[in-house]
Amino acid sequence: MLIILGINMVQKMFDSGYHVEVDEVDRNEWSELLTHFQDATIHQTWSSGEVHSGEKNLSHLILKKDGDVAAMAQVTIRKVPLLNAGIATIYRGPTWRRSDKQCNTETLSRMVNALRNEYALNRGLLLRIWPNEIRGSENGIVPIFENHGFKINTSVPPYRTLLLDLSLPMEELRRNLGRTWRHHLNHAEKSNLNLREGSSNELYMTFLILLKETVARKGFIPRVDYHKYQWIQNDLPEFLKMKIMICESQGKPVSAVICSAMGDTGIYLFGATGDLGLKLNGSNLLHWCMIEWLKRKGCRWYDLGGIDPEGNPGTYEFKHGIAGNAGRDETHIGQLYVYNTARGYFLSILIDKLRSLRGTMKEQVYQIQSELLRKD
Repeated sequence: MLIILGINMVQKMFDSGYHVEVDEVDRNEWSELLTHFQDATIHQTWSSGEVHSGEKNLSHLILKKDGDVAAMAQVTIRKVPLLNAGIATIYRGPTWRRSDKQCNTETLSRMVNALRNEYALNRGLLLRIWPNEIRGSENGIVPIFENHGFKINTSVPPYRTLLLDLSLPMEELRRNLGRTWRHHLNHAEKSNLNLREGSSNELYMTFLILLKETVARKGFIPRVDYHKYQWIQNDLPEFLKMKIMICESQGKPVSAVICSAMGDTGIYLFGATGDLGLKLNGSNLLHWCMIEWLKRKGCRWYDLGGIDPEGNPGTYEFKHGIAGNAGRDETHIGQLYVYNTARGYFLSILIDKLRSLRGTMKEQVYQIQSELLRKD
């Protein structure tokens, strides 16, 4: 019944001028197409997918309307040999908000249906999607997924962040900074710090050196594989590369900030501050310079990265100082999923549980290592 319904929906797509292309695009064309969408992110780049999951585990689906690309999604596929089960994952996608066209939720509905048909119905995979959409102001986004059989996975915590509205004048953004944060920025601007910026591997290596100093001072083991993002940076075309800013004091690097700016949003990814940078408030200066750069680039929002006020209050307070009165505490709608057969679903869940168990064991190792590092 589901398969018949899927065939009927495909026919309707053709009748309305929509059609789907699966794995017919190369990496260069994919990268260029991403630049046409205001909701594009680094997580949907070919380089990110290849580094994190391997190119052979990637699939690319494009929805066209009257010959023009209307929506696109990079899908990561994990299958278990012989069991005919697996998981298809889309993170921060699909992209469907064209920068040059008015947003039309019909496009999203067609895209969601196409993804379900291809990966859940035709391939029999558990399809999981983390849409790049904010909860509470999604304008009916969740019902669109639910109309195509998707359910919200309430057991997976959604992404929470602070968004800074960059449409405000720089003077107003500065007035809206937290009082202590603005005081530290004033101090940094009087400290004769020199700014270096770009996208080179040499700048990324400088960030990694400062990161070691940060880790040693804070006494924790990083959960992020920063070297993978170095590989992503080196593989990305120049126009999609992350922005790296380094500030120096008397020629010595003291702080670093890395941001990815695609579509209408810049996303703060990583930062590192050496001991001297902490005294000179180097990170404050770099974030302020990043805000200036994002405004010149034409971005509307500065996504300050994930926040956890209870679990990581120090980082939250720093980011809240940047957001100030002009910031918005926002939460994404979370993970939605759909499947074709109960057997495939439960096999996929088993696979996911095993991977989750492995992740839990790694987390326990991180905690033990961090404890030992603090004692040393």
